[in-house]
Amino acid sequence: MDVSSQRTQVPSRQAAGDPPAAGTVFDPDCPARIVLDHVTGRWGVLILRTLAGGPVRFAGLRDRIGGISEKMLSQTLRTLARDGLVERTVEPTTPPQVSYSLTALGAELTEPLGGLVDWIARRAPEVIAAQEAYDARSAPAQGRARGQAQGQA
Repeated sequence: MDVSSQRTQVPSRQAAGDPPAAGTVFDPDCPARIVLDHVTGRWGVLILRTLAGGPVRFAGLRDRIGGISEKMLSQTLRTLARDGLVERTVEPTTPPQVSYSLTALGAELTEPLGGLVDWIARRAPEVIAAQEAYDARSAPAQGRARGQAQGQA
């Protein structure tokens, strides 16, 4: 059996409380877990989705992705380039112009990633409503617990 494909397989069934199966993304020692972290991190997702539209210069990425610092953008681009998902191209001009684009591997990834991002954008209002409902149900219980703790002090 091919070891590389074995490492990324998702266990079909795992009983609650069982340790993660070795060689899967559910195993913290699986190399695919590192890639999963890079791709699904806050900035990785947004950078990859932005680059799905074609090559973009550093300043263009920074301007399109609200809230990202230059340091974090640079660090994440370096990580994604090391993972083989993003390519950095330097044009021999004065000053040099640097642009970033997806590799074939990165382009393949953006299709399913795009589905996730689109789902989140469509369903965010429902998720926020669920959070607010949860918080409203939990607030009275938290208040009682705080009151009991203060009464015992």
